[in-house]
Amino acid sequence: MGQRWWWKIGLAVLLALPAMVVRSGGIHLQPLLAMGTYGGAVVASAFILSWAAEAAQEDISASLATAILALIAILPEYAIDLYFAFTAGHNPDHARYAAANMTGSNRLLLGLGWPLILGLLMFWGWRKGRKVTGVNLKPSRRVELGYLGLASLYALSIPLRGGIHWVDGVILIGIYAAYGWRLSKEERSEPDLEGVAEHLGELPQRQRRVALTILFLWSAFVVVMVSKPFADALVDGGRVLGMDEFLLVQWVAPLSTEAPEFLVAALLALRGDEDTALGTLLSSKVNQWTLLVGSLPLAYLAGGGHGSLPLDARQVEEFWLTSAQAIMGFAMLSKLSLKRWEALALLGLFAIQFPLTHPATRMILAYLYFALAAGLLVVHRSELPGQVRALWSRE
Repeated sequence: MGQRWWWKIGLAVLLALPAMVVRSGGIHLQPLLAMGTYGGAVVASAFILSWAAEAAQEDISASLATAILALIAILPEYAIDLYFAFTAGHNPDHARYAAANMTGSNRLLLGLGWPLILGLLMFWGWRKGRKVTGVNLKPSRRVELGYLGLASLYALSIPLRGGIHWVDGVILIGIYAAYGWRLSKEERSEPDLEGVAEHLGELPQRQRRVALTILFLWSAFVVVMVSKPFADALVDGGRVLGMDEFLLVQWVAPLSTEAPEFLVAALLALRGDEDTALGTLLSSKVNQWTLLVGSLPLAYLAGGGHGSLPLDARQVEEFWLTSAQAIMGFAMLSKLSLKRWEALALLGLFAIQFPLTHPATRMILAYLYFALAAGLLVVHRSELPGQVRALWSRE
C-alpha cells in the first residue's frame, strides 16, 4: 500500500477543519447546521483517536493506551462540567447544572454505552458468521474494575453529606493517580493491529512515537475546541422544541460530550475488538467517577465558592441513582464479561428512568440497582479478592 494509508488520516483532519474555522472565527450557525459541522469534527477526531490508541500498544500496555484514549475522549465532559462548577462559585444556580451534567453522563456510559457495545459486537459477529453472546474482557481489566469499585464505595458518602467537599476532590483525584500509576506497571503484549493502526505501528519507533503524539494532541485540541459549541447547538435545538432546561443539561448536553468516546468504542466494536471497546467505556467511567467528580469542588472553589459544591434534594437523589448504577456495573463485570441479559437489564433500567420522575420512584429504582448489585456480588464473590489484589499488583 506504500504511503496511501495516510490519505485516511488527512481526510479525518480535513473533516474537522470547517468546525475549527467556524469556532475560531466566532461564526454563528443555526442549531442544525452547527450540530452537523461540530458533529463532523467529533466523528473525525474519534477515528484518529481509535487509530492512535491501537497503534500505541506497540509501546505501552493495552490498558494504559485505553486509559489515554478514554481521557482524551472524555475531555468535552470535563470542559462542560468544570465550566458549570467554576461559574457556580459566583452563580449558585449553576451548581445543579454541574451535578446534573456529571450524573447524566455517568449513567449514559453504563445504561446506553455498555449495551451498545454488545449490540455492535453482535452485528459484527453476524457479518462474520459468528455467534456473539456477550462481551469478554481480558484479566488485565481487573485494574479498571478494582478502581471503579473503590471509587464507587467512596462516592456513597457524598449524597449522605449533601455536597462534594474539596477533601472529596483530593481523595478522588488521589484514587485516579493511583489508578494511572497501577496501569503504568502493566506489561505490554503484542497487539493485533489492522488498517491504519497497523501501518502506524509498523513505523520506526521514533517516527511512530512522534506521529502518535501529534495525533493524540490534534484530537485533544479538536475535542476541546468543538465540545462547548456542539453542546450549545444540541441544547439550543432542544430548547426550540420546548424541552425542560434541566433535562437538556442532564441528557442532551452529555450526548454531545460523550460522543467521542461512544464513537471510538463503537468503531472498535465493529472491528470485533471487544476488550478495547468495552474497556474504553470502562476506563471512561473510572475517569468520570474519580478525576471528574474530584475536580468539581476544586473548580467551584476557584470560581469563588466556599466549602463544598452543594447538592440540592434533586441532585442528592440523582447521585444515589448514579452511585447505585455504578456498583451494579461493577458487580456485573466482576467476572470479566457482560452477558446479553445483563446488557438488557442495564438498558431497561436506564430507559425507565425517564418516565419515573417522582423522587420516591427514583429512589426505589436506586434501591433496585443496589439489590441487583448485592445479588450479583454474592454470586460472583469468588472474583472479589482478585479485584482487590489488582489495585496494587499483577497476578
